[in-house]
Amino acid sequence: MRSQDNGRNWRWPQVLIDGPIDERDAGVLETAKGSILVTTFTSLAYQSLLDQAEKLSPGQPGAWEDLKLREWRAAHHRITAEQRQAELGTWMIRSTDGGVTWSARYEVPVNSPHGPIQLSDGRLLYCGIELWKPERRVGVCHSTDDGLTWQWLATIPTREGDDHRQYHELHAVETTDGGLIAHIRNHNKANAQEILQTESADGGRTWSMPHPIGVWGYPSHLLRLKDGRLMMSYGHRRAPMGNQARISRDRGRKLVGSTDRPQY
Repeated sequence: MRSQDNGRNWRWPQVLIDGPIDERDAGVLETAKGSILVTTFTSLAYQSLLDQAEKLSPGQPGAWEDLKLREWRAAHHRITAEQRQAELGTWMIRSTDGGVTWSARYEVPVNSPHGPIQLSDGRLLYCGIELWKPERRVGVCHSTDDGLTWQWLATIPTREGDDHRQYHELHAVETTDGGLIAHIRNHNKANAQEILQTESADGGRTWSMPHPIGVWGYPSHLLRLKDGRLMMSYGHRRAPMGNQARISRDRGRKLVGSTDRPQY
């Protein structure tokens, strides 16, 4: 959707990608060169809902109406099972004319809901998960050509006792001193559903061990404000339900090994 009055009013939605399976979690970035990058990933998570619905007889608790079931079946069987598996991936599209026209989708190494960020050295940095791959690495890739191609840069370490497959939905921000901070949605037993934080002091080439910051909720979106403070916004999925935001005045820092909670 487009706005020409700073977000007060919006035009009708324009479909950018609509493939035969499920596209999810679109992130948008306008680069310093004016290109617009949109990220997404494809998923078959809906299939378990259809499988469950097909096991229920009409009139049973939870059974779908016949029209809904037929519509879901028709959409699902537009392509074969093998073709559905081939559709799985992590994708990007790119526009260089302000969103009037868009490239075909092309595969990128990772996905995360908010997409990549631009660094002060001109590179684009994308923290995320390597979906649909055997290793399912958690890390960062970067682009030096305005998002046309991407190269793996670093794997983020896994905290002792954690399973890296329970790290999700990363996002990063560059601080005023050139450091990088990334937040991770965590579903490991330790600090379950809290945000973990990891830092880089060398442009994303190495990262510190993820550590909790005392914030429950997910996923985190990071933004550097004009005065240099950092703002994190995130979903809070227990009472009081809603979206919350916090401010860091010290570039998100926390003493290594300290048990003190960071000051916000």
